[in-house]
Amino acid sequence: MSEKLCRWGIMSTAGIALKNWHSIAASGNGQVVAVASRSVEKAQAFINACQASVPVPQQVDALGTYEALLAREDIDAVYVPLPTGVRTEWVVKAANAGKHVMVEKPCGVTAANVQTMIDACNANNVQFMDGVMYMHSARMPEIRKVLDDGESVGEIRRIASQFSFCADEEWVASNIRASSNLEPAGCLGDLGWYTIRATLWAMNYEMPTEVRGRILYGAKRPDSPEDVPMEFQGEMHFASGVSATFYNSFRGNHQQWVNISGTKGYVEWKDFVLPYYGNTVSFDVGNHDFVGDGCRFNMEKYLKTITVSEFSNNAETAQETNMFRNFSTLVLSGKVDSHWPNIALKTQLVLDAALSSARNNCEPVMFTS
Repeated sequence: MSEKLCRWGIMSTAGIALKNWHSIAASGNGQVVAVASRSVEKAQAFINACQASVPVPQQVDALGTYEALLAREDIDAVYVPLPTGVRTEWVVKAANAGKHVMVEKPCGVTAANVQTMIDACNANNVQFMDGVMYMHSARMPEIRKVLDDGESVGEIRRIASQFSFCADEEWVASNIRASSNLEPAGCLGDLGWYTIRATLWAMNYEMPTEVRGRILYGAKRPDSPEDVPMEFQGEMHFASGVSATFYNSFRGNHQQWVNISGTKGYVEWKDFVLPYYGNTVSFDVGNHDFVGDGCRFNMEKYLKTITVSEFSNNAETAQETNMFRNFSTLVLSGKVDSHWPNIALKTQLVLDAALSSARNNCEPVMFTS
């Protein structure tokens, strides 16, 4: 373990924070110091559940207010999985308290929210990063090599992606992701952040020239003023002629795949957000060939699977552990990396455009370079 540790506070007892307690514990250069909720009892119950599953040797304090967490001098960074609708206020307060900020996605309700967060972090010289775990997987550099080698895929022409899971009526009736006050982008915010990011990543963060969106189905929990997207499709078009489509849904079974196709082949991985359980991650490279011989028409299959050693869940090499390790390394270095807030803002801008289009008869939203 490193001699120096990034000291973490967790702001909220959201379910994803259970996973990231483990991620911080496994990182080797971070430790959880305190957990804050709206009551000490709730924070302590969360700590007890985490200690029963993944015990850590140090005392972790339960705090009954978020202000108490930010007032602590023994906390360097905060992980913020609060609902999107209330997040901006607390990220700004965290930055103003001198805390580095790891924030869940979608980062904000609008790009203006995200810019406000980034401005506060920049003003206080603290790191801002969104919690997109797959960005820190060892698989991503290997896919980039294939995309850039000029032969495996060639010139990219089309990107398609999907992230979906099937939520039952009880989930819709109670979950914050069905509340327009707390998560107004619904499945687009919760799942579309990943598919949009994958497209932008494949395009080296070139922004599209045109974005369209369509809400295929909307619903809400009883206390929600308005419906939120439960099923969404989007399109992106780029100046180079590349097109992309993405589909997100709370109404279809678990799927999470990306396909990047080009003039010479394609790359596909079918577990891009949450890797399949195991000690490796992989992706496929396809370069199939059509061969005609008189009356015989043959589609010849040429498929290569590339495998990378990486555990799927909270081990030292897992993507979520890498994410917290990488963030803690930045904190301990005293340097701020502008790449992470920049790509978060770009992702939010595309998400905003897709939702705006969907709410305006699918009219395109245009971007200028």
